[in-house]
Amino acid sequence: MKNAVAAIAISLCGGIFCLSSCTKEEQNTDYTSYVNPLIGTGGHGHTFPGAVVPHGMIQPSPDTRIDGWDACSGYYYADSTINGFSHTHVSGTGCADYGDFLLMPTVGQQQYDPQDYSSQTLPYASPFSHENEVATPGYYSVFLERYQVKAELTATQRAALHRYTFPEAEKAGFILDMDYSIQHQDNLDMQVEVVSDTEIKGYKLTKYWAFDQRANFYAKFSKPFTSTIVRDTLTDRNGKRQPRCKVLLNFHTEKDEQVLVKVGFSAVDTEGAQKNLEAEIPEWDFERVHANARKAWNQYLAKIDVSTPNEVDKNIFYTAMYHTAISPNLFTDVDGRYWGMNQKIHQGDVNKPVYTTFSLWDTFRALHPLLSIIDPQLNNDFIRSLLLKSQEGGIFPMWDLASNYTGTMIGYHAVSLIADAYTKGYADFDLQEAYDACLRAAEYDTTGIVCPPAVLPHLMPQAKYYKNTIGYIPCDKENESVAKALEYAYDDYCISILAKATGDHKKYEEYSKFAKAYTLYFDPSVRFMRGVDSEGNWRTPFNPKASNHRNDDYCEGNAWQWTWFVPQDVEGLVELMGGEEAFAGKLDSLFTEDSTIEGELVSADISGLIGQYAHGNEPSHHVIHLYNYIHRPWKTQELIDQVLKEQYRNAPDGLSGNEDCGQMSAWYILNAMGFYQVCPGKPVYSIGRPIFDQAVIHLPNKETFKIITQNNSSENKYIESATLNGKSLNEPFFHHKDIVSGGTLEIVMTNKPTQWGTKTSNIK
Repeated sequence: MKNAVAAIAISLCGGIFCLSSCTKEEQNTDYTSYVNPLIGTGGHGHTFPGAVVPHGMIQPSPDTRIDGWDACSGYYYADSTINGFSHTHVSGTGCADYGDFLLMPTVGQQQYDPQDYSSQTLPYASPFSHENEVATPGYYSVFLERYQVKAELTATQRAALHRYTFPEAEKAGFILDMDYSIQHQDNLDMQVEVVSDTEIKGYKLTKYWAFDQRANFYAKFSKPFTSTIVRDTLTDRNGKRQPRCKVLLNFHTEKDEQVLVKVGFSAVDTEGAQKNLEAEIPEWDFERVHANARKAWNQYLAKIDVSTPNEVDKNIFYTAMYHTAISPNLFTDVDGRYWGMNQKIHQGDVNKPVYTTFSLWDTFRALHPLLSIIDPQLNNDFIRSLLLKSQEGGIFPMWDLASNYTGTMIGYHAVSLIADAYTKGYADFDLQEAYDACLRAAEYDTTGIVCPPAVLPHLMPQAKYYKNTIGYIPCDKENESVAKALEYAYDDYCISILAKATGDHKKYEEYSKFAKAYTLYFDPSVRFMRGVDSEGNWRTPFNPKASNHRNDDYCEGNAWQWTWFVPQDVEGLVELMGGEEAFAGKLDSLFTEDSTIEGELVSADISGLIGQYAHGNEPSHHVIHLYNYIHRPWKTQELIDQVLKEQYRNAPDGLSGNEDCGQMSAWYILNAMGFYQVCPGKPVYSIGRPIFDQAVIHLPNKETFKIITQNNSSENKYIESATLNGKSLNEPFFHHKDIVSGGTLEIVMTNKPTQWGTKTSNIK
């Protein structure tokens, strides 16, 4: 995931990361050989296999389908045809967007009619076989059977390089599809210009998940072409006329002739796209660009070394690392310009890059805590981007895409990143400014926010007004009231930390009280978090297994999953449920209850079920570690072992839910090493079940933190004893400072539950 310098440094390094703590041995390790970018491209992982560099602006990748939930990234492993290769993609999301500037090589008469809006394939699509497909970090290739063309892709931060090997043909060429997009977005404007017989530039403005997404490209071809621009309109499946714009390119090719295409991207303008291209890919050296992309990935992946005889576990681990560095995405051009949240061009500093694609509802839980260990400077860059977006747009985004407020999901979790950075001691930003922005996000005020009217009620829901005035969120006044209330209570806890840090004692008391508001939703008669209406009555009827996707008292979950979201006050939740024994019995039942989810529109996000625990979606991700808080750590160990073994696999359907911009993978990375942060904002880690014989974290200060696991085996999933820097560790927790100062956590495993870690702890 990580940092812009000058363009010349990018071309020399092949990426923006430097791993100062790399040893010679580590530099010679090809970590990319363990990565399988096809993990998550099946099932409902929604990842893509294309060529990217860490946090790159551009993501050239094959598109195999257009519509449906599993088209979110444009590629689905079960498909057998490719529509072409577009240049922008989101990784593992549950919503679709992007798919800009689709390029497809062709041989013979170019077919672009009939363009059927009900079809998943375009008229010029080609069959392909996974047997002729290669995906590695920074490189993708496939053989297009229809045209007998081998396609290869690689990338820099802001540009893509394509290489196509053609057969002998009198009529060969490309179709550059301007109107194509994933899930048929509204093309509000499309402009394209053939600059010369080897250059094309273009711009498009689309409206979809991002209401105002601006994309610009500048393309250079290694072979001269003749061109035709097709502009007309078609009737879509709803009877609406849609604009169409395609560029048909033609030339003659010899047998095995290679034609290369360089594409620069920018959200600012075509001049920016051209500058990006010329700075990062000045020549036609595909192998050099590919090698630099691989080098950038190896520098990132080398941040953690794991040792195990199980090669599959290495595949899963380093693929998870790979997925944590695809987004957020760089949004600053090589000249420092970027498109801001206020829908204006800004002149920024290339050494202080701006990023986009913040899936904060997901990533505050594990991705950003992981970054706080392996690359806190990058995490600071992300936080500074969020602060900048708050200044430009009027408030923190909840889900920022292409500098757009999407209003997606709930909470105001930028405050979590800021509180966590502060408590861990690496907050390299103006604390007062950050605190003021956090208060703005938590208080109901619809003024001064730059977003479409349709987004505003989601970005600034009345739930904040109810929370801050009457003290709770009535379920008959606000959708997803329980989930919002629980997440607001956590976020307000984070704000209380910042209030105390800035000396705002009045707000500290106020937000500390808000952080306890979760108690208002616990119904002791059913022992679940439950909706409360404006008259103070419990929501009836009540079914803890019920789910009506995004239209009930919960968010992508049910009462079984949401009752446990009180990470800021686990002790208080234990007391609320009647003490440790009662809490343990209730927690046990979560994992043993029948897995049936009931309702007319059950959320597809409720997946990866163990009982009613749903690992495939984020609200459950901290829950297994709650056993450590009630002196039953062996249960945390055995359940973590089960999830690691059953719900992460080296296969296209190897994720049990949406990857969600690195969150599913970050959970795996932390837990596979043996620990997890239950409450970002409290710099404490809960110990689970390490699966590697050794994991070495190479810290930015050149120190290392090692987790050594003795007696490790598939059967030995319980902890017998542990030491931290040679001293006995008798509780299942340790502090962030124990990692960043360097040291060794040594854990001895056994095949039976033990009493290790049951000592009363004060570190929580």
